[in-house]
Amino acid sequence: MKSLDEYVELAKQAHGHICAGQILGIRLALCGLRALGIPDPGRARKRLVTYVEIDRCATDAVALVTGCRLGKRALKFLDWGKVAATFVDLETGRAVRVVAKESSKQAAQRLFPELPKEEGQQQAYRVLPDGELFETQEVRVTLAPEDLPGFKGPRVVCQVCGEGINFRREVLRDGRTLCRGCAGQRYYEVVDQPRD
Repeated sequence: MKSLDEYVELAKQAHGHICAGQILGIRLALCGLRALGIPDPGRARKRLVTYVEIDRCATDAVALVTGCRLGKRALKFLDWGKVAATFVDLETGRAVRVVAKESSKQAAQRLFPELPKEEGQQQAYRVLPDGELFETQEVRVTLAPEDLPGFKGPRVVCQVCGEGINFRREVLRDGRTLCRGCAGQRYYEVVDQPRD
């Protein structure tokens, strides 16, 4: 496993800057991997699935440390707005959820009161013990076969829009196969296209 400083430098390169969220994310991922007994995430890529609960800086750091990626289907995003991640060891079936404690910001202020807030948090998140930064829970995560990395399933076509659907994400309604958008779960609104 790399050192904290090595991960910080890699995170800076990958994310574009270093911030308290990056350092917290690195530490959060390292805490989760230690709790699962995974000493080297580089060698555990095919055995690890990670759920992240926020789309902020910490998530980029978690992905960096674990090697889990959306495109490899090993990183799962839940938009819960929490600095938290759940690490699932596919080999053993064990899972741990690590949550950043709200009190970590106050701990940083107490530790480095003379520094500006961001700088103090960066310094504190490097040195505070895991127990002051995180709450760790053993949890159970059940992954359906279609949610596993490497799943090969049939590709079906929506009978309304004609777009392809992977990983059993189709909706069956009134005997028709629909994509989630055509089934009413659309996150976008189609605007009229100008006609030539």
